[in-house]
Amino acid sequence: MNSSSPEAGTTARLAELADGERICMLTTLDADGRLVSRPMAHQQVTDVAELWFFAERDSRKVAHVRGNSHVGLTIASADTWISIDGTAEVVDDTAKAKELWNPWVEAWLPQGPEDHSVVLLKVTGDTGEYWDTPGGRVSSAVSLVKAKLTGERYEGGENERVDL
Repeated sequence: MNSSSPEAGTTARLAELADGERICMLTTLDADGRLVSRPMAHQQVTDVAELWFFAERDSRKVAHVRGNSHVGLTIASADTWISIDGTAEVVDDTAKAKELWNPWVEAWLPQGPEDHSVVLLKVTGDTGEYWDTPGGRVSSAVSLVKAKLTGERYEGGENERVDL
């Protein structure tokens, strides 16, 4: 991502915010249609809001994606919340796995990027929504107090829905 902040309400802004937080919750649907969420560390966020993850070929999450590719991602920090609705696909690409490989991944998948058990999950967002409150809790508290004192509606930050 570049150093100047992209325009609010754009795919680039959503991608920038998502790239700022490494861990998210990936929600899939199991064979019975139940939602299953688990924490995942994304390895790359592209400027078109594609997120890349590592997984094991025989894992439940991969089975869920193969059964139903509709997924949700939730990313949160002290001052930013993101929800992405999208489609996941299992990608078997050793060159891409090597490109994204790092010590963080190696801690979870010590077998290495060339091992047959290692695959990538690519999530392509269809829609996304974010809430961003620059300045975090202090800024939110000041805005909350201001709203209470003036009787005006709380304006805590930027909220945008983005079609990806």
